[in-house]
Amino acid sequence: MYAYIVKRILATIPVMAVVAVFVFGLLHLTPGDPAAIIAGDYASPADIEGIREKLGLNEPIPIQFYTWIKSVFQGDLGVSIFSNLPVTKLIGQRVEPTLMLTVFTIVIAILCAIPLGVLAAWKSRTLIDRAAMIFAVLGFSVPVFVIGYILMYVFAIQLKWLPVQGYKHIADGVIPCLKSLVLPSIALGVVYIALIARITRASVMEVLAEDYIRTAKAKGLSSTVVLLRHALKNAAVPIVTIIGVGIALLIGGVVVTESVFNIPGLGRLTVDAILHRDYPVIQAIIILFSGIYVLVNLLVDLSYVFLDPRIRY
Repeated sequence: MYAYIVKRILATIPVMAVVAVFVFGLLHLTPGDPAAIIAGDYASPADIEGIREKLGLNEPIPIQFYTWIKSVFQGDLGVSIFSNLPVTKLIGQRVEPTLMLTVFTIVIAILCAIPLGVLAAWKSRTLIDRAAMIFAVLGFSVPVFVIGYILMYVFAIQLKWLPVQGYKHIADGVIPCLKSLVLPSIALGVVYIALIARITRASVMEVLAEDYIRTAKAKGLSSTVVLLRHALKNAAVPIVTIIGVGIALLIGGVVVTESVFNIPGLGRLTVDAILHRDYPVIQAIIILFSGIYVLVNLLVDLSYVFLDPRIRY
């Protein structure tokens, strides 16, 4: 198993290298000049050229890439072109809202989706099952920002139960922090809940058709024991897999959700960096998100050993 862990960790190196090359090339080959954005609408060509020279944008693309990747290996993610602040400082200032939003969303999604999927499988082809699947289809169909605005209008503007927008840092109090995360977490988590619930339903239904489930029922075991100890436990591998894969949905949804609810996290920072053509910030955030996604998938693969003793590496 330890050899497998080492191999998987080493396998992430070429993956991250490809991501770095792709991101750097895509950003530098797309139209738009960050020097012109920084200089403003009334800048002369000489002013723009001076900014390009200062930022090293006149260097050949391979030289720019080599300079950037060398700095990354040294722990230096560069300096923001627009704000002139270190990228690590910008990310450090924005990481708490995104981390809290993501963790809170994952907790809500898992606590809602798995019981919903198990119940739908147990009550297959009943009204409960159909209602759960209708919710799953709608969860995939309705965009995050639409759900966000609906929740905002109903629970914040009409009922005034929760704040409309913004984020309260955890240092300001746990309750205010959680209240500011309820609506964005639900808006972000609907797609995630729908995804996990559908896979949970399919996996549990497949397990419920096995012979050992009928044997467990014949022994007189309660429905709760059959569902949790036998069905859900043996259906855990695909469920955990989709939870890990769904992290990609969260990463993409964070950008939209933070913009809708005015949360000053990494998603908003990404949008601002794209609008300003801030290469160092965009590159650092994408590399960070890619690294997190690769790490999550590694942890998911390793969890299979504990979920299914038949799996050995």
